[in-house]
Amino acid sequence: MEISMFLTCVETVTKELVSWMRGHESSVFSISVHGSGRYAITTSSDTAQLWDLDTFQRKRKLNILQSVGIQKVFFLPLSNTILSCFKDNSIFAWECDTLVCKYQLPAPPESSNILYKVFAVTRDGRILAAGGKSNHIHLWCLEAKQLFRIIQMPTKVRAIRHLEFLPDSFDAGSNQVLGVLSQDGIMRFINIQTCKLLFEIGSLDDGISSSVISPHGRYIASIMENGSLNIYSVQTLTKEINKPPPPLVKVIEDLPKKKGNSGDLKVKVTSGRVRRPARSRESKIQTRILKQDLTCGFEKKENELSDGLNKKRLQILLKGYGEFPTKYRMFIWRSLLQLPENQTAFSNLIDKGIHVAFLNLQKKYPIKSRKLLRVLQRTLSALAHWSAIFSDTPYLPLLAFPFVKLFQNNQLICFEVVATLIINWCQHWFEYFPNPPINILSMIENVLAFHDKELLQHFINHDVTSQLYAWPLLETVFSEVLTREEWLKLFDNVFSNHPSFLLMTVVAYNICSRAPLLNCKRKDDFEYFFHHRNNLDISAVIREAYRLLDTTPADIHPDSMLDAFVALTKGQYPVFNQYPKFIVDYQTQERERIRNDELDYLRERQAVEEMQAEVDQQRVEDEAWYQKQELLRRAEETRREILLQEEEKMIQQRQRLAAVRRELKVKEMHLQDAARRRLLQLQQDQREMELRRLDDEIERKVHMRDREIAATAKDLEMRHLELESQKRLYEKNLSRNQEAVAKEMKENADAYRQKVDVEEHMFHRLIGTDQTQNQKIHKLIEENLAKAEQACLNTDWRIQALHKQRCSDLHRNECYQEIAKLLRKNRKKEIEVLNAMMEGEAKKWEEAEEKDFHLKSEKKTAALSDASRRWFLEKEIHDAQHPCDKVVPKGRDEEFASGCLPRASQLNDISEMESLTQISLNQRKMHWDAMEQDLMERVRNLRQRLVTQAQNRCQTPHLLAT
Repeated sequence: MEISMFLTCVETVTKELVSWMRGHESSVFSISVHGSGRYAITTSSDTAQLWDLDTFQRKRKLNILQSVGIQKVFFLPLSNTILSCFKDNSIFAWECDTLVCKYQLPAPPESSNILYKVFAVTRDGRILAAGGKSNHIHLWCLEAKQLFRIIQMPTKVRAIRHLEFLPDSFDAGSNQVLGVLSQDGIMRFINIQTCKLLFEIGSLDDGISSSVISPHGRYIASIMENGSLNIYSVQTLTKEINKPPPPLVKVIEDLPKKKGNSGDLKVKVTSGRVRRPARSRESKIQTRILKQDLTCGFEKKENELSDGLNKKRLQILLKGYGEFPTKYRMFIWRSLLQLPENQTAFSNLIDKGIHVAFLNLQKKYPIKSRKLLRVLQRTLSALAHWSAIFSDTPYLPLLAFPFVKLFQNNQLICFEVVATLIINWCQHWFEYFPNPPINILSMIENVLAFHDKELLQHFINHDVTSQLYAWPLLETVFSEVLTREEWLKLFDNVFSNHPSFLLMTVVAYNICSRAPLLNCKRKDDFEYFFHHRNNLDISAVIREAYRLLDTTPADIHPDSMLDAFVALTKGQYPVFNQYPKFIVDYQTQERERIRNDELDYLRERQAVEEMQAEVDQQRVEDEAWYQKQELLRRAEETRREILLQEEEKMIQQRQRLAAVRRELKVKEMHLQDAARRRLLQLQQDQREMELRRLDDEIERKVHMRDREIAATAKDLEMRHLELESQKRLYEKNLSRNQEAVAKEMKENADAYRQKVDVEEHMFHRLIGTDQTQNQKIHKLIEENLAKAEQACLNTDWRIQALHKQRCSDLHRNECYQEIAKLLRKNRKKEIEVLNAMMEGEAKKWEEAEEKDFHLKSEKKTAALSDASRRWFLEKEIHDAQHPCDKVVPKGRDEEFASGCLPRASQLNDISEMESLTQISLNQRKMHWDAMEQDLMERVRNLRQRLVTQAQNRCQTPHLLAT
């Protein structure tokens, strides 16, 4: 069944799931995001996929052969280049947009036997660092596409787990400091130009599992092997490196006046090792004070360990607390066991590969964790390569497994701990190989017989030997019967004491479990008890072991027969030959002979099987050939009989065919006649169908014509209705104009009557006031009356003009009706009739405008005349009311006869008024001429617009009424 892996994209702000990206069939171990944030590359062991992060869709998939494998695929910084690195050390560069291969880096030199596993690129994307299972680092120049430097790490480094450049804000992306995390858990920072070690973090006791550097290069976050998270300040780590040089000026101080004794001289010695900030105590510079003491010597050098620890103090601490601190347990163990950490020797053992005896270890010891199984397999193989007996030791995996599980991240320490355990705590175990160590089991039985005879007698009564109650505990080093914490607590005491303490622990375990053991009656119960965990206090067992260690007599005490602790030698591991070599050699020879005999037997068996297969195949082929020959003979006879039958059938068939041919000939004639008749009928049907089609076409044309006529009639009706509505609109506008004119005439008549009444009233007042006025003044009054009568005549003329205008409007209305009738009768004459109507209408409006203008001018003239006459009458009334002012003296009769002066002045005023009136009339005439020209221009424009509208209406007859 195919399993599809998927990636999840989560919004960091809202913590919501954005998308699932499916497509990988194996676990993803690398994700690289483009600098723009739009693309991402995910890498698994068999494929690499390019994703579009805007749509979360896969753009391209990189498939390779399963035998090659992918190491890493990632984007280069500040570019659109994708770098793909494969397990065969081939490195390709691809264009991100077109996915075209840009270049391939050449193969590394054959002298550097290294398989690339980890990579790092500078921030400017120019230098690529690559490393793997070696202490060499290759630096590639991506611009020149060549290898320009190989850096060799210290001999302690056997494999490189992680590479990362340390960013710097002032190097423009060309990073010069490279962080290298090796297999020992220490991350070293080196300058790739000077190849100088700048500083390191982590330690052998507190190693680093993984590490990452902040983008600005200020901090380093590391996950330690114990699960803690440490954050380092790069500024603090590089303070010692970047400190200023010492001053050039030195001050010479005087000697002290008082000289001290030689015994009181103290010298401060500062360790010059590289600072390791993994621990707060180690981050301080260590300072020791040494006193000169020439008289006293060293005491008990065996209690002084290599790391400055004192074994007796550790034993006192252990007895006080019962166990070592968890944080420092591994460090204390390594100090107690005095591990040499022979990197080169262990590498040589590992380089020999997996031993033949442990190739199928997973079948006998199935372990869920593949990493744990791999470490166990390598450790056992190294032990087998160290000494040949371990390849045949069946209980070695049980013995080494708890230590492998504890030191799985440091295989060197694991190997040396197991080797030290075998050399010291497994003394004399292999003297009776391949049998269990009878001598060791006898020591345990003697101690048990001395301290608990009843329990030993119970074992004897139920046929339980030391191989059942002691050997399972020894070969598994108590890992089956204790929990992890109990086991660690026990081995804190085992590694702190003489090797005989382990044997005393076995006896103590039996004595502390005597109650359940005495209740056991069957052998299976004893076997179950010593292979499973029991409800037992390990502290009580340890205390009992110490009691047994102190109270056991010397003649049966194991320490008299076991040597003291001996550490592994530095540089090379000691030769382990404490076993019957002839037995091992004999077993090896026998195993080799059996293997060779088995191979010969397998080869002979394979040859016999091949010969037997060939014989069987030949026999089968012969039987098949005989059967085939028999079948062919029978088939031949059968076919001959079939041929004879077929010949007879053929003769009969020919006779039937002749009869059928005659029948077919007759049928053919009938069919030809029927076809001819069918053709004639078909032609007749086609003609009838054509006639029906023509009839249908005629009916359709008639129907369409009727529909068009009906539509035309409806259009005419609509046009008639439109014209009727237009007629009513015209009549309404005409009546409205007539009413306005009538109202205006009525107002003018009322004003005229009021004016006449006022004038007559003033005239009668003038007659009643002055009866004796001059005839000339009377004449002038008559002239004024004549002018008034002339004004009346003008008004009558205006009324007549208005009457004529009304007649003209009636005539025009009749013309409109005639035009409407002509439009309904003949559409072709619509344009001419419309033009004629518009011309008549324009002429009438022009005439009406002229008359209206003339009327307005006459109104103004009449108003001036009325004003002059009113002024004259008012003056006469004033003179009549003041006659004393007009009395003429006697001496002045001639003057009055020739013309009175005031009268003359009055006449002059009247003449002047008439001249002014004449000037205003001339101006009004000029103004009237200008208005007439403007009116004529407007009439011409109106006429042109009407003609254009008429033409448009003729082009669209259905819009004529609008």
